[in-house]
Formats: sequence, C-alpha cells, structure tokens
Amino acid sequence: MESSPLKTDNATDLIMRVQQGDAAAKDALFAHCYPELKRLAHSRLMMTSGGSATLDTTALVHDVYLKLAGMGGIATSSRAHFMAYAAHTMRSIIIDIIRARSAEMRGGNAQHLSLDTDLSDRIGESEEAVLDINGALDQLAEVDPRLVQVVEMRYFAGFSEQEIGAALGVSERTVARDWQRARVLLAASLKS
Repeated sequence: MESSPLKTDNATDLIMRVQQGDAAAKDALFAHCYPELKRLAHSRLMMTSGGSATLDTTALVHDVYLKLAGMGGIATSSRAHFMAYAAHTMRSIIIDIIRARSAEMRGGNAQHLSLDTDLSDRIGESEEAVLDINGALDQLAEVDPRLVQVVEMRYFAGFSEQEIGAALGVSERTVARDWQRARVLLAASLKS
C-alpha cells in the first residue's frame, strides 16, 4: 500500500532539529523522506514528459536535495509543508531543464538561422504545454498565490484535498473552491 505524502511521523521533529542548526538532521530528513520524494518526482516526470525517459527521477530528487540543502535552514514547520515545498522545487527544476533544452534546440548561443521548418516539430508538445502551464501559474500567482500552491500540490504532487488543507491550514471545502477557481483562471489564461 502506498504511503500518504503527508503522514505524520518524526519528519516534523527532524525539521525542528534542522531549524535549530543540527546539520545531521538535514541529511536524516532527506533520507527519511526519500521514498516519498522519489514517488513525487516520478509522478511529476510522468505528467510532464508523457512517460518518456527524458528526465530521470533519481536525478530530480537529488537536484531537489542540492537546492534545499544549499538554503541553509528549512523554512517549513511540518512534513506537509516540506513536501509541498519539495513539489514547488521540482516544478522549478523541471521548467529550468525544459527551457535549457528548448534553447539548445534553437541553437543556444549560436547565431540564429531561420529555416522553413516549424519549431513545434523540434520541441515536444508536452514540454511546450508544461512551459505554457508554468507561465499561466506565474500569472495566477499575481492574482492569488494560494491557488498556485493548491495546483502544485493537487495536480503536480497528487495530494488529496484533506492533505492540501492540512498543509495550508484551510478546510477541505476551501481547497475544493480554490481548485475550481484555479482551474477556471488557468483555462482562461491558457486560451489567450
């Protein structure tokens, strides 16, 4: 049986120890959460790459570790907040990789030579869609940052409404309303 990404255990204690400056606790926290981070990374990559092996689950988890480890402290107070932040960090890393790959496909820093071929033939549709969704989420963040958190946790990380509510400190009903509102706003943004 698959474990819940927000199950309660000693992860919160480890986060508190990290915040108190215990360097060993940071490694212990990542080791403790590694299976769930790997599951989260796998689900995100399946969603963004359509199941192709263009990005590696283990490498994504390790990049998240490096990014979070370089921050010094961890600005979360619970496992739920930690997993939500990890989901946000994964989104950021995936977008950076897709942008870099797209730039390479267009010649990187080389002088651009216009050809008659269509750019969309060279960039995977799923990668274009991820970049479009990322742009729409950035626009949505200007309207309501909590809506972006709900989308990241539900769509990208697969959290339930109950888990999102616990992480954000709101009711399941509020999460359901936020999810509906975010979907409407994102659909409108993606159409324009």
